[in-house]
Amino acid sequence: MKKRFGIDIDGTVTCPKSSILPFINKEFGLNISYEDVTQYEYTPYVNVSEKVFAEWFTENEPTIYANSPLANGAEHVLKKWENEHELFFISARSSHLLDITIKWFIDNGLTFDHIELIGSHDKVASVKKHSLDIFFEDKHDNAVMIHEECQIPVILFDTPYNQDPIPNGVIRVNNWSEAKRWVEYWMKESRPLVQTF
Repeated sequence: MKKRFGIDIDGTVTCPKSSILPFINKEFGLNISYEDVTQYEYTPYVNVSEKVFAEWFTENEPTIYANSPLANGAEHVLKKWENEHELFFISARSSHLLDITIKWFIDNGLTFDHIELIGSHDKVASVKKHSLDIFFEDKHDNAVMIHEECQIPVILFDTPYNQDPIPNGVIRVNNWSEAKRWVEYWMKESRPLVQTF
């Protein structure tokens, strides 16, 4: 049975280790390792004010997103799912970055049924609007909120910055292979029983 998957982009489809962090290290003369980043916002790790960092990030977002590498295993799993399910990519990116985002998907050989850039981390309204059956995320509070508000399973990709406890219904995985295995189990469990007479 075809399901409608909601999928975050940054840190989920893109590699959280090597998307934004190399740009930050180069620009601000830092040597932050991925393992050191134990909270989602980067501001505490840089040696400039929040305003300066926000301005730099806004200016450099197109370059960062255009050059973000795929997360390990994402291509293989997403290409398998593209013919089996509907793939809705929901991101906190601002809507003016849609063309860059679509080009990145095409350049990386990924297809999609829908891409929505909402300019906010609050994805609950989009999840409800599109009647999504499951969501894939890297931001801890997003994952918990989507699960609790929408009553759907949320796959949380494990990172140093999302280590707070999670409720049942938010499933922590290490990689796309583990996500795929969980989804296969979930699909079997959610199939209606065929009644025989």
